[in-house]
Amino acid sequence: MRSFSGRNAATILGLLAILLWGTVVGLIRGVSENFGAIGGAALIYTVGSAFLVCLLGFPALRSFPRPYLFVGSLLFVAYEICLSLSLGFAIDRSQAIELGIVNYLWPCMTVLLAIVFNGQRANAWVVPGILLSVCGIAWVVGGSSLSWQRTVANISSNPLSYGLAFGGAIIWAAYCNVTTRLANGKNGVALFFMLTAGALWAKYFFSAEPPLVFTGPATFELCVTGGAMAAGYALWNVGILKGNLTLLATASYFTPVFSTFFAAVWLSTRLTASFWQGVAMVTAGSLLCWVATRSKSARGD
Repeated sequence: MRSFSGRNAATILGLLAILLWGTVVGLIRGVSENFGAIGGAALIYTVGSAFLVCLLGFPALRSFPRPYLFVGSLLFVAYEICLSLSLGFAIDRSQAIELGIVNYLWPCMTVLLAIVFNGQRANAWVVPGILLSVCGIAWVVGGSSLSWQRTVANISSNPLSYGLAFGGAIIWAAYCNVTTRLANGKNGVALFFMLTAGALWAKYFFSAEPPLVFTGPATFELCVTGGAMAAGYALWNVGILKGNLTLLATASYFTPVFSTFFAAVWLSTRLTASFWQGVAMVTAGSLLCWVATRSKSARGD
């Protein structure tokens, strides 16, 4: 009973992390507009590292399993760079919100990889669920239609950002599945944030971005962003290490709704009805995936 309750508590913390992550797209874009795509990202992960050290303490490297230390850190750093720079390099705020939806393919990919590599059982409903989520992304990017020509044209307008967002979705799905197998109960998120910050600072110093200029509002937004991300990742690692990974992955399908709403309000951006239709398609796909992984046939009951 104790382990069951502990698993429930960890799952609840993971769900809270998902809620915090819903604020990330709007916050990262806001910081990037104040400090630049690379400089802003480097500042976010530096502030986030400080918060995580306060929350979790300084990471003890010798306590981490070596496979988790190397593979986990590589995947985590790669994902964070993909996410932050995809939003920072977006042409405008509307495209940044759109890229955030593309990034939310990762829950779909997490379930898929869990089926392939971790033996997660699911019935045939997982296929239409995944397809509906992908079509929802295409609807958002294509602009109120499933025209692949328009989708390709929009992606071609900024292939770097779209490539980073899509690649990040796959990388994070891999991280979620790898962590459950290699971490052995350890939480390396503080170390991973530090490594991400270091990589971004190295990139910043070799880039042509202008010097950083700090103002009161910009600094406040930076602290809010770093704090929200640090708390979200700290709670998420507890969730995926000790909670119900499938439930968390399924619940995260609902993140696009809150994320889109928050980003639209935070960035003062008006979104079209067709955009919301695409978000709804992604959410509906999550429900089908939930049915596929929770049904009796999927569980083997």
